[in-house]
Amino acid sequence: MKSNQEYKNAALAALKGKWAPAVLCAVVYMVITLCVSYATALFDPATTATGVVMTASLVTMLISLLVVSPLGVGYYNAHKDLLLTGDDKLIANSFKTGFANWGHNVWGMLLMGIFVFLWTLLLIIPGIIKGFAYSLVPYILVDKPELSANEAINLSMKMMKGHKFDFFWLCLSFIGWILLAILTLGIGLFWLLPYMYTAYAAFYQDVKAEYEAKTNTVNN
Repeated sequence: MKSNQEYKNAALAALKGKWAPAVLCAVVYMVITLCVSYATALFDPATTATGVVMTASLVTMLISLLVVSPLGVGYYNAHKDLLLTGDDKLIANSFKTGFANWGHNVWGMLLMGIFVFLWTLLLIIPGIIKGFAYSLVPYILVDKPELSANEAINLSMKMMKGHKFDFFWLCLSFIGWILLAILTLGIGLFWLLPYMYTAYAAFYQDVKAEYEAKTNTVNN
């Protein structure tokens, strides 16, 4: 496995000269996500009927599942395409990839969310660990569409065996940038998200290559 700095360097190299479309894509993604997430905030429970608030919450959850979750899959893989091929049409690729196999992506992300939630009911730490174990699911759903959602989750666990702390450490390495982005009232996130997600894509490619090498060795 490579070092965190190598993943970050790969991300910066991929983003060089392509920050504008990457930032614009981050803006679109965040606006859609935040609008859906905070839609229920428009309804004041103190002045709005309980039934209306519950209906609004249900609609928000459905939109989040049916729109935001597949868009998230597309967003992950758009940065993977940027890393691998230099394709900077991130907005178009986020929607095209996320909604091309819409039902499969929605079900995969829903099932993953359910599993993480159930593990979290036991204890917070096991839920977090499983979250890292399932972290490759958005990529696998696209790279291996022939797999069922459950198979994609199982494959993610196999690929992340021995690498969950590696990914945790990579995520943690961005904490300084996250704090800095917060100090800019969140504006810095428009630059940070592309940096992070492209580095995550580099991590995925590294784990994928290692897993495939081991699998080929065993099969041979």
